[in-house]
Amino acid sequence: MQDKQKIKKAVFFPSIIIMGTLVFLSLFQGEMVVAWGKSTFNFILETFGWLYQWVAIICLFLALMITFSKIGKIKLGGVDAKPKYSFMTWFALTLTGGVATGLITYSGVNEPIVYLSNIYGELDQSGLTANTEMAGIFAIARNFYNWTVFPYAMYSISGVLMAYIYFNRKGSLSILSTLEPVLGKRVHNVGLRNTVDVMSIIALCLGLASTMGAALTITSTALDLVYGIKETIMLVFIVAAILTFIFTFATYAGLDKGIKVLANWTTKLLYVLLAIIFILGPTVYILKASTTSVGYWLQNFWQWTFDTGIVGGDALVKSWTLFDWALWVAFAPLMGVFFGMISYGRTIRQFMFINFILPAGFAFIWVGVWASTAVRWELDGVTNVTQNILNYGFFAGFFEFLEKIPLIGFMAIPVVLIALIASFATTADTMTFVVSNTCTENLKDGDEAPKWLKVVWGLAIGLMSFSMVAFGKGTQGLDGVKYMGVAAGFVMLSLFLLQIVSAIKVFFFDKKEE
Repeated sequence: MQDKQKIKKAVFFPSIIIMGTLVFLSLFQGEMVVAWGKSTFNFILETFGWLYQWVAIICLFLALMITFSKIGKIKLGGVDAKPKYSFMTWFALTLTGGVATGLITYSGVNEPIVYLSNIYGELDQSGLTANTEMAGIFAIARNFYNWTVFPYAMYSISGVLMAYIYFNRKGSLSILSTLEPVLGKRVHNVGLRNTVDVMSIIALCLGLASTMGAALTITSTALDLVYGIKETIMLVFIVAAILTFIFTFATYAGLDKGIKVLANWTTKLLYVLLAIIFILGPTVYILKASTTSVGYWLQNFWQWTFDTGIVGGDALVKSWTLFDWALWVAFAPLMGVFFGMISYGRTIRQFMFINFILPAGFAFIWVGVWASTAVRWELDGVTNVTQNILNYGFFAGFFEFLEKIPLIGFMAIPVVLIALIASFATTADTMTFVVSNTCTENLKDGDEAPKWLKVVWGLAIGLMSFSMVAFGKGTQGLDGVKYMGVAAGFVMLSLFLLQIVSAIKVFFFDKKEE
């Protein structure tokens, strides 16, 4: 890092003080924080759930328009710009930096079976009977809806806007610079810029802590149920320390030496797991059920898109879909900074394919293979994921499924845990990288924040995750995690709405910068 670069004190200190306060309260006043989180969760999604649904569908259509319009030919960085990363590495960074952890922990097995068996009342207003073939198709289709096109549409809008503003309009590498087309010269106000940066950092840290909380819970649950290591607060702390060390070390090593290497290996492991389940699972049923579920998803697309819970019920819509939307809104603006900065030398259309079309396509395949297998085995009595969830919590069912994989059940659990840890670490080091950069002044293309700063943020995120898992489990085993994610999303909602307006103006009304 160049000598003239220094910490943005007006960003770093307020952010770390707020995070430190939240960690302190979570550790020593856990019940109070969870109670506050629950009331906040309910207020936000009951009051603004309709807005999240509109945000999701607008992002989807905007992403499709940008991808297939003539502006897709514009090269990020100008006609002479040369890309730094190969397509495979670029895709690995995008896939693992996005929602890959959620694909493993939620949409593969646990969430589809929750829907199938109506564990928390998800089917109460659907007219479907639990544990039937149609309930299975609904479960797969609903995971298609939650985990494919919408999250990557949100990420890609923030990312392509950031890349275009930074490389073609020569703006700064910050969220506020993406709002200049809407806010004008006000974005150069130092106070406003610092406020936006602090908001973004807190939202991303809370959102990341939510994601880490899921990875932490599923890992400690595995050690308890599978390996007999009793799940105590000390065990949760040890697992949190290991996860924090892994992703902080990768961030410490830097983008090319740490994050890129981990992303490439994690993506390969995901490919292997996908192939194993497809081959050893009910292959014909996977193909049939996935095809049918795509049709069911399309048939119900518009109703699901505009349902705020009145039709589907709060157990389905508020606790799952709207929670997902809020979490991805929390991630999108700062993740857009990362996705934008690694896209130099690519066209806008290439950007959208790598950041939107291909990851969404991978998610379709992943859900189709894993969720179809989970549904079939549960209906046939091969597994009893439902009972495991009821007895031991949301994430426990996953290990019942893994143990029943033919031929390799005995080794499936450690392999998947490695994939989970690697996937989370890749997401976490990406986000910690961005947070650290946001706290640093005068960064140029290719520069990185001080290493000690990356360590500080890694520790803050790790402590927040530990406190929420240790003291905020609740009914589903992840209540504190969900409350935190929704709060993070609400913090970023106004900024993300402005980014959407800015993207529309920049790409469809303003003069294009080639």
